[in-house]
This record gives sequence, structure tokens and C-alpha cells, in this order.
Amino acid sequence: MLLQVGGMRSALGLLAVRRACCLSRSNNTSTHTLEYKPIKKVMVANRGEIAIRVFRACTELGIRTVAVYSEQDTGQMHRQKADEAYLIGKGLPPVAAYLDIPDIIKVAKENDVDAIHPGYGFLSERSDFAQACADAGVRFIGPSPEVVRKMGDKVEARAIAIRAGVPVVPGTDGPVTCLSEAQEFSNTYGFPIIFKAAYGGGGRGMRVVKEYEELEENYQRAYSEALAAFGNGALFVEKFVERPRHIEVQILGDKYGNVIHLYERDCSIQRRHQKVVEMAPAVQLDPHLRDRLTADSVNLARQVGYENAGTVEFLVDKHGRHYFIEVNSRLQVEHTVTEQITDVDLVHAQLHVCEGRSLPELGLKQDKIRINGFAIQCRVTTEDPARGFQPDTGRLEVFRTGEGMGIRLDSASAFQGAVISPHYDSLLVKVIASGNDLPAAAAKMNRALAEFRVRGVKTNIPFLQNVLSNDQFLYGTVDTQFIDENQELFNLKPVQNRAQKLLHYLGHVMVNGPTTPIPVKAKPSSIDPVIPPIPLGATFDVAMRFLCECPWKRLQELRALLPNVPFQMLLRGANAVGYTNYPDNAVFKFCEVAKENGMDIFRVFDSLNYLPNLMLGMEAAGAAGGVVEASISYTGDVSDPMRQKYSLDYYLKLADELVRAGTHILNVKDMAGLLKPESSRMLIGALRDRFPDMPIHVHTHDTAGAGVAAMLACAEAGADIVDVAVDSMAGMTSQPSMGAIVACTKGTKFNTGITLENVYDYSEYWEVARGLYAPFDCTATMKSGNADVYENEIPGGQYTNLHFQAHSMGLGHKFKEVKKSYTEANKLLGDLIKVTPSSKIVGDLAQFMVQNSLTRAEVEERADELSFPLSVVEFLQGHIGIPHGGFPEPFRSKVLKNMPRVEGRPGASLPAMDFEALEKQLRETHGDDITPEDVMSAAMYPKVFQEFKEFTHQFGPVDCLNTRLFLDGPKIAEEFEVELERGKTLHIKALALGDLNKAGQREVFFELNGALRSVLVKDTVAMKEMHFHPKALKDVRGQVGAPMPGKVVEVKVKQGQTVEKGQPLCVLSAMKMETVVNSPLSGTVVKIYVNADSSLEGDDLILEITE
Repeated sequence: MLLQVGGMRSALGLLAVRRACCLSRSNNTSTHTLEYKPIKKVMVANRGEIAIRVFRACTELGIRTVAVYSEQDTGQMHRQKADEAYLIGKGLPPVAAYLDIPDIIKVAKENDVDAIHPGYGFLSERSDFAQACADAGVRFIGPSPEVVRKMGDKVEARAIAIRAGVPVVPGTDGPVTCLSEAQEFSNTYGFPIIFKAAYGGGGRGMRVVKEYEELEENYQRAYSEALAAFGNGALFVEKFVERPRHIEVQILGDKYGNVIHLYERDCSIQRRHQKVVEMAPAVQLDPHLRDRLTADSVNLARQVGYENAGTVEFLVDKHGRHYFIEVNSRLQVEHTVTEQITDVDLVHAQLHVCEGRSLPELGLKQDKIRINGFAIQCRVTTEDPARGFQPDTGRLEVFRTGEGMGIRLDSASAFQGAVISPHYDSLLVKVIASGNDLPAAAAKMNRALAEFRVRGVKTNIPFLQNVLSNDQFLYGTVDTQFIDENQELFNLKPVQNRAQKLLHYLGHVMVNGPTTPIPVKAKPSSIDPVIPPIPLGATFDVAMRFLCECPWKRLQELRALLPNVPFQMLLRGANAVGYTNYPDNAVFKFCEVAKENGMDIFRVFDSLNYLPNLMLGMEAAGAAGGVVEASISYTGDVSDPMRQKYSLDYYLKLADELVRAGTHILNVKDMAGLLKPESSRMLIGALRDRFPDMPIHVHTHDTAGAGVAAMLACAEAGADIVDVAVDSMAGMTSQPSMGAIVACTKGTKFNTGITLENVYDYSEYWEVARGLYAPFDCTATMKSGNADVYENEIPGGQYTNLHFQAHSMGLGHKFKEVKKSYTEANKLLGDLIKVTPSSKIVGDLAQFMVQNSLTRAEVEERADELSFPLSVVEFLQGHIGIPHGGFPEPFRSKVLKNMPRVEGRPGASLPAMDFEALEKQLRETHGDDITPEDVMSAAMYPKVFQEFKEFTHQFGPVDCLNTRLFLDGPKIAEEFEVELERGKTLHIKALALGDLNKAGQREVFFELNGALRSVLVKDTVAMKEMHFHPKALKDVRGQVGAPMPGKVVEVKVKQGQTVEKGQPLCVLSAMKMETVVNSPLSGTVVKIYVNADSSLEGDDLILEITE
């Protein structure tokens, strides 16, 4: 009978019953007489996949199993698969534990083990281990110790091959003992040559040397690798056969001299001499060559009296000549493909041969061994092909395999929750696919690999899929250079992993709160709006920075939903959508991409009303084909004759320039809500008289409460459009009430045509939606508007932000002082137009003054020594343009000292942005799915875009989450759905939060699509409590402390460096404000207490300086 994998399982079960009777083997077909000794208990002196493979075979044959494990392997699956499991190598390093022969033998003797299977690797080819088993009266499931010794010594094996008439590659007769012997060989045979470990395989201790200069280094590396892997660094040297196929023949021998082959395997697809994909039989192998390979393998085995399973390895050159490499006197990792095409269970055969049964008795005769179909084996490992197959470690958060017809899985310790350690081989599972031919088997393998879901560690699956789809692999022949010569194999398709990433985000929010900074301790409403969510726009950087979504994607979705509604965006002139200047071509390119994505109207403004900046923005918007709406940023009070810096004449002259430049619409941008009814009539009336046919658009804020009256006055004076906010979102620092304007104009010539009922319905939705944003709502810290805006002139949006920032920095009780300081800061800077980014500059200076208890006079007096916010310094340098009336002196000169100044329009002196180079850089960093819109985002906000990509890489598409889940996370036991895309919906239930572990993490449990999932999340509060940062002592002159809470962006000095007074030491960032910390004295930096990304509280010690 044939010993078969599939159909003979029932017969094997019967055999297991018969074994127990210890029947005599009198009918042995061999002329030799050998007592049959049944094996009752087998130990596997190995771990992982091969141990499990042997245990399964033993169980099928009714043999009891024993596992051994190291201290590092207590959680491994192989010890659970065995009937018994025992610790070995206590106190030893991970690998050394499995090499501890005395301890392994001791465990075997103490537990009545009959036989030991060595697996592969570790002790499998150690003759001293085979001998130790024999000396202890324990059978070694493999060749005799003498044969293991001969085959393990590659030099002796080579000599045996020569005696058997098997072709060999020119090489040394024995192991080389020093570098000079290797040099002598290379002088005789030339390069290339190859070093090989004399006492082991698997690619370890193997180095190819192509020229003399590489010889010494590769000799040392090969020696150290062999020593570490096999306990013996002996090497031998061979002539290196270039571009060979690696073909190996499976042999099987018994105790009676019978030897058969089970045909060949093709193992040519290798990486650094380690096999990646194995196939059986070899593709397009000449039948005559197959006969020579198999005949030579059998002859060699008979030459040494080979018993049990083994593999004879050959190189086949491009001319079809074959050369013996070595004999692996053990079971190979890739034995599975031979089993699939021959239906022979090699482990069963090993066990039976060890018991004393002959091959003919087992039905294993050469004429009965046939090739049936084709098989491929892929080793799924935790290696990252994108990083040179660097092993990855960590916790398997998800492990789901691919199965089905034609697929076999031989797994190691791969299961959800398993920890992949750095101590051992990175193999997760061997996947074996069978089919009628190579393309059929490859199709099954590709399908199975596509079904795998491995999360928590990197795997080589994308690389394997590329191999399986390669035309040369499928329809030609491959050699050992296949991977090196097909670099497209490394064009890896990124793994989406969206579901697990979203669970990580939700877990993070449940443990730590949202990643978006929340200014106040207020919870979002637990009620979702009844009407389906209506998509809205957002400030460009806010979309990425706080909402963690792509602003371009938001625009594209809006355009698809509202194809016939004009869209408008704000363009900060030469500042585009940023807070700094950009090269001119970047502004033009941005407008072009925005127009292509659905933008219609470009409201162009400049924060200083600096005409050259405005003109550039208008030109860029017009060139893109957009409607140009040029804006006049309003400040002051044209109705007050005492305030003449920004007079009516100033605004009219500016309007003349904008109309002359070709604007399609004229806009008045009143960001602080300073337009009173009278000033509205004066300004808008004068503009209407000057430009009777020009559409006029007015934008204001309602901080003082006079917004509705001002907008009605604008309408009466000739404005065509006024901006409003729906009632539930109106008032205070927002726009005037939509409902109020609609009601007040009803029945007049200014009737809007909008019904109040529609306004009410619209407002009701946003009233509920607003509750979701409670932590960000201005009412969280503000309870009313305030007419003092006419004095401090703080823009509406900034008023809210300043309020939040003051609270977050511990200055909430000093907000009145912040507002007064804002007025003083504005005067210090020369009374500016205050619109982003100029308003931010004034705000940064105001908070700096309050934080450091500075008056306007003190700031002016000490301007040459203070560490001003970076935005203030750059403004004074001229980075955003020239303010109306010029820069304040002598304040500017005292702050800047010898710093460079920008003359004229800042962007004019900037070199053009190289978008091709930027795209190339982004693709190298983030992969090939970079879009033109991504390039534009990176051009505008390089750091924000980088952080956004890092966030989405870590947490996935959080824009799929509704607002409440995004901000507050789910409640325990809450069930909800997340639609990833049309037809793909996740069903999620939050189950539990675990306790804090020693690493400062909590395990968060979910149910995802009915399956249990968990993620480990760092508890940032707990981690912070473990950290204590020293404070700067104010009475110690050389201790430099943080002037404000924030994060360190950059450390500009090194320990031991000499610094001058006023020299920049580091840059801090808090919210959107960056501050350069300057040295208070000249001296030497003796110690630095921070690094980039350090989070600091106020007065935390940054560094120490000695004079």
C-alpha cells in the first residue's frame, strides 16, 4: 500500500490499533531481519511550525507527543499542541535553549520518550545530538549519527559525492582555517567564489565574493554567522556558479538499504540564499536531466547507507549541467510540496522507518511514486520587503488565513494576540497550493494570500503576490537571480487595514480623548442630528490639522452633491491659503488645482491690504478661470473724523486700484464687526456711487451685537450681497442672524425671497449639530458678545480662538487683560489691518505680554533682549508685506538688530517651487498614491501635511466616523456602523477597557463584524504622571525656562556650544504660535533637558548656560 496523505488516513487509524499489539514482523520483505519496535512517545526537539507538523503526524498514528520550549516560548502554540510540554534551557538565551543537548536528553529520559524528532534547524544536523540520543537509548528520527556527521561536513559530503560519480563544483577539499587559504583558492579558480558554512545550511554563513577587495570582509561575516548559527564557524570555499537554478531531490531510505526518490523541487526563488517560494516539480526541466538528478541522488544515498528522509541539493547551470551542493540530512521546510504531488506523508514515513519498517512494506516502491499535478509553497513571514526584508516584531492584532480547495496551511504560532518576538525565525505560516499546473496552483495561492488578514506586524504577503503574478515566474524559468533582477517585485501594493486602524483611533479616544485639542472640558452632545449630515467646507489647514481629513476630498464630495451651486473660497493673496509667503508659481498652481476640483469664486484679500500681494492673488485666480472677488479688509471707523489712518478716502483709493485691476466683484471684509450702521452707509454708499455697476459683497461679524443693523444699512446703501449665519449658529463672534435679516427685509424692496419656515427647519438641524461641537463652541467660555470690540478690534474668529487659547494656557481669568494687551500690541505694531495672518501676529504679541506681565512701555524698552514670538519677528522682517504707513520705529530696529529684512513683495524674491521634485519626495515618503492635490497640500503646509499623512497611516479614514464618535468615542456596549465605502460597512461594538499594564497601556476590546478584536493603547495621562520635568529657577541666571506651555519644535544648540546673548536656543510651538527662545546671556551650554517633540509646561527647564 502507498503511504498517502489523503485517502489512506482511515487505514492509518487501523494501523495505529494494530501497533498496540506489537505484532511480529515475520513477513518482512527484506532479506535482513530487524525487530519492529513501535514508537509510543515522540519528543520534537524544536519549536513552531515543524514541531506542530510532527505532532499532527504522531497523533494520526496514535503516538503520544512531547514538546520542549524555552523561557521565551511559553506562549507558543507548539507547546499547546503536544500531549506534554517541558521547559528546557532555563536561564539560557532563546536559541541556546534549543541547543542544550543534555537538558533535552534529560527531559526525554525522565518522561519515557521513545524517539526524538529534530525537525529542521537547531540540532537537526548535529551528529553529536544524534549520538547523544543513541547513547541514552532514545531513537533519533533521522539518519545514523555517522551519516549525519558525514553529510553535515560539507567537505566530506563532497568527497563522497565524487566517489559516487556525482558532479561537484570546484571547491576546497576541507574547511578553510584562515583567510589566506581562501585567498589561495581564489587565486587558482578566480572570482566569483562563495563561502559556505561547513556544518549547517539555510543560507547562514553563506557569502558570495565577486572581487578581491570584498574577500576579507565577507570571510569574517560568513565565519561569524556560521559560528552563531551552528556553533562552529568552519567554512569551505567553492567556485560560484552564476545564475543557476537550485534544484533539490527528496530521498527516503530505510534500515534495509532501500532508497527511493520522490522527485525534485525547484527552490530557485531565493533572497540572500534563503528560499522564499518553492515548487514541485521543477518547471520546464528536461526529462533526461531529471533522470540524472534523481539517479545521482539515490546513488549518493546508497553510498553512505542513508536512512530516513533527506534532501540532495544541486545547482543547474544555463547549459543544463548539474553540480552537487550538499545533503540536508533532515526534513526540509519545503517537504510539503513533495507530499502534495506524490501523496506521500513524509513524516509518517520517517516514523515508520524509525520503527524498523521497510519502504516496500509501506508500499513505497520507486515504480509506484508518480508526480500528480503541481504544488507551490510560500513562506508567510513577518518581514518587511520594503525595508530589505527586515524582520518585524509585535503583537498580532488580527490573524485570518486564506483557505479553500487546493490550499494547505502549516502554521506556527500565528493567532490573534500572539506576540512575535525577535528571538526566532520570522515564519508565521507555510501556505501550500496545489493545482494541475503552475498557473493553476499560482492562481489558488494568489487567492489564498489575498484572503489573509495579518495586522499588527508587517508581512511579506504583498511581495509574494507580486512574485505569483510575474510573467517570468508563471510562463518561463527562474534562476537564483530572479528576485535581484526583477525589482518591480518590490513595488508593493499598500495594505489598507482600515478597520483595525479605526479601532485604534476609537480606542485612543476612549482612553485619552480625541487627538484634536479640546480647549475646555465639555462633552459633545449624545444626540445626533435627525437629518442626514450636510457636508460643509473648512479652513484648508483645519481640515487636515483638526478634522484629520483631506480638504480636497471634502471639496470633491461637495461638488458632486451640489453641482449647480457656486462655491467660494478665501485666497490670502500672495499667502494663498497659508500664513506665510509662497513662490508665485505656487499661488498660481494652487488656484489652478482648486478650480479643477470645483471651486468657482476666489475671494482674494491681503491681511495688510498690501496691494502687490492682492494683485498677485487676483492674477492667479483669474488665470485659473475663476471669478475674482477682490476684498478690502476693513478696520477703524470711517464715520469717526478723529481716526484718519484708515479713512474713507483710503478705502476708495484702494477700491479704485482693485477695480482697475479687473476684479469681477468688490468685497468689504469686516472681520472684527467694526462696521456700524452709519459707517456702513458712508462706505458702501461711496463705493456704490463710484462703481454703479460693480457687484458689492459685505462680510461682517456680530461680536458687538450690531451686525443685523449694519447689514441692513449696507443693503440700503447699495450692497448686493451680505453674509449671514443660520440662526442657531449666528450672533456673537459669528455672522448676523439669517432669520433676522430675512424677517426685516420681508415686504420691502430688499426681500430675499426666502421663507422663514425654511430658515427654521435649516436652523433646527444645525442646533442639534452644534451640540456635537460643544467643546469647541464659543459659548463654552463666552456667554455674550461685547461692544469692547470697537476698542480692541479683535476679529470674530480670533476673538473665539484667543478666548480658548487663554483658557488652555491658564490665562482664562486674565482674558480682560489679554484684550487690553491686544489693543496695546496693535499700537506697538503700528495699528494694523487685522485679518489672518496679521491678526494672529497681534494676538501672539498680546499673549506674550500677558504671559510675561509686560506693559507696552516695557516691551518697547526691552525690545532688544526679549524672545518675541516668531510671527512678530517675521512680520517686522517684512515676511507678509509692508503695512499701510510703514513699520513702527524704533521698535522694529530694536527687535531685528542685524537680522535680514525683506524689501518689497516678499514672494517676488523667492525661487520657483519645483513641484516635480516635491512629488518625487512625497512618493518616496508616502508611496505612489500621491495625487496632485496632495502635492499642493504639501506645498502649502509641509509639516501639517506630513502629520496628516502620519495620522491617517496610523488611524485610517476617520472621516468615515460621525462627529460624536470622532470627538468622544463610543460608550461601552454601544453598537454602531461605519461605512468605509459603498457596499463596505463595519459593524462595531465597544466592549470593555482593560486595566493599565506595566508599559502604560490599556487593552481596548471591540466586536468587529461579529469577531472579537482588541487594541493596545498608551494611556497618555498615566505616562505623563510618570514623567517629572525640572523647572527653571528664576533666581539662577543661566537656567532657561519655557516662556509658555508648548512642544519643542527644534533645538538649535548642542551641549558644550558657546552662545551669545540673544542667540536662538530653541523653537517652541503652542496651538498655532511659535516662539524662538533666545539666550539671556553669553556663555556655554552645559546641559540640555529637552529634545524635538518634548512637551513642556510653563517654566519647564530647557537648558543651562554658564557664563
